[in-house]
Amino acid sequence: IIFQKYCHGATSAAIFGEIICQKLKEPIEQSVYKKTARDLADKMKTNCKSLNGNRSNLEKHILRRLAEKENFEKYMNYINHPRDHFKSYIRDEVSQYMTDKFKVSVLPKMKENIKLLQKKIMRAAHKSTEHVQVNRGDSGLWLKNFTQQLSDVLIFSEKDLSGVKHDIDDFNLLKDVIRKELTDLMSDISSKFNTETFYASLDYKFRPDEILIKHFCQCCWVQCPFCGATCTNTIENHHGDHSAPFHRIIGLRGIRYRSTKNLCIDICTSAIANNQPFYPSESDDNIVLWPEYREAGGVYADWSITPNLSELPYWKWFVCRFQKNLEKYYSKTFDGSGNIPHEWREYSKKEAIKSLNKYI
Repeated sequence: IIFQKYCHGATSAAIFGEIICQKLKEPIEQSVYKKTARDLADKMKTNCKSLNGNRSNLEKHILRRLAEKENFEKYMNYINHPRDHFKSYIRDEVSQYMTDKFKVSVLPKMKENIKLLQKKIMRAAHKSTEHVQVNRGDSGLWLKNFTQQLSDVLIFSEKDLSGVKHDIDDFNLLKDVIRKELTDLMSDISSKFNTETFYASLDYKFRPDEILIKHFCQCCWVQCPFCGATCTNTIENHHGDHSAPFHRIIGLRGIRYRSTKNLCIDICTSAIANNQPFYPSESDDNIVLWPEYREAGGVYADWSITPNLSELPYWKWFVCRFQKNLEKYYSKTFDGSGNIPHEWREYSKKEAIKSLNKYI
């Protein structure tokens, strides 16, 4: 097309302007999509209840969702692989937001970003034209000035147009050509924008779900050696002890009472308040008293677990609701010393969910 226009007497300025806009298409798409993804992530951190706080708030919403759905497999994924479960939850939240809010929130934001970028590009073209006219420069000087002004918003440089410089004497015409071509280009990008092209055009690390995952999941994920509660420190590989505000029923990790197949119903924070012993390893007879659990060494020594008798009803409800599932999963039972207390069975799902707001 460019060659045909050249044959029909199109000026070098028109040809150069069209080439520039063709080369700008991919950088513009990447810039607009990245900016929209960042804006979307920021908006979700403000408007989505599960994402507008810290990781503990997010975990509360995850636990609520798990209770509402009552899906045992997802529960075990959360218990055994918390980081993966958090990532999956965030991706689901973003996907749902994209579906529900695409026309009213995502698309308008993308169009707004296109308009802002279009104005920046035209401002750069105008200033470059003035610069060249004042300094009596050529197309090379114009291009250098143009790309420098856009370096903070576009991944685009003079090298992308090496070998296509022209002898231009009408830089105002060049600016007008870019304005027209850019308007058509922006309309084309806008018309093709949807959830599929949005994700397909973005590098994985720039996707809104990955931005949110980086925000929430770059922290400590070490689990309590007893119950599997996750350390809540916001720094990965942090110094000092691991800790968690609320621990769980130890049997959730399949831990049993010695020489039995009875799942343990103790909770770490209440267990260390008494002088009962435990076996750090099933392979030897080394006994450690609960209050002196750090003497077991290894992963036990890295945790700070303080005595606390205020236990989260949520996990008591969970054990009662999924007793059969847990027994089948671990090939063990809640019998003998692991017999579930009658009062645990009195908690309803509603009360379990409500306890999350009280304790977390």
